[in-house]
Amino acid sequence: MKFVTAIIKPFKLDEVREALSSIGVQGLTVTEVKGFGRQKGHTELYRGAEYVVDFLPKVKVEVAIADDLVEQTIEAIEKAAQTGKIGDGKIFVFDLQHVVRIRTGETGESAI
Repeated sequence: MKFVTAIIKPFKLDEVREALSSIGVQGLTVTEVKGFGRQKGHTELYRGAEYVVDFLPKVKVEVAIADDLVEQTIEAIEKAAQTGKIGDGKIFVFDLQHVVRIRTGETGESAI
């Protein structure tokens, strides 16, 4: 099993969710986060005063998947989240050792 975390632009969330649903990913967790990478933030003007926005709004999407869905999941997220501009995000894949569904007590891939 794998745990896939993707940091994407907020306006791409619906496209990523639809892409994951289309390949059979049944559930995901979404968290609103802030951060910066190569973008290094930007400067904005508000009421005549200039200020620096260091951390940009992003969305973190997390999914637990079976090993056979890893490549499809990465491709789906990559295609749906890509704008071709800096700040599109990153995808991280971790090994997932154990999963337990609290309601039924199921473990392993059946719990996903």
